[in-house]
Amino acid sequence: MAEKKILTFADLSKHNSRDNLFLAIHDKVYDVSGFIDEHPGGEEVLLDEAGRDATESFEDVGHSEEARGIMATLYVGDLKTDGTEKTKAKSASASVPKPIPAPEPVDSSSNIQYVVALAVVAGCIIWKLL
Repeated sequence: MAEKKILTFADLSKHNSRDNLFLAIHDKVYDVSGFIDEHPGGEEVLLDEAGRDATESFEDVGHSEEARGIMATLYVGDLKTDGTEKTKAKSASASVPKPIPAPEPVDSSSNIQYVVALAVVAGCIIWKLL
């Protein structure tokens, strides 16, 4: 098995073409050049992230376990992060969507008010017709 590399952001950024395409996901670098034609989301999504940290984009889509298994075969090394480069990835808690709050339950007294108002209107119409 070949020794895995340690790549910097500068190294990663050099691999940004269709024939030489690297992506970093969770500080691991993947050579997706040979996978570009097979990618179910199309080549554009890979080319848009070429030579960059694609962690946020990858997690936003919600890839399957099968996709994560394919990634293991494309792994070429680790991304060296020393804190000077700002990565695109957010913290795990920031990328998790917040749940939509449930609507407030309808107060049963508002239904009663509706029925009473309807009865008053109906009573007025009947009184005018008699």
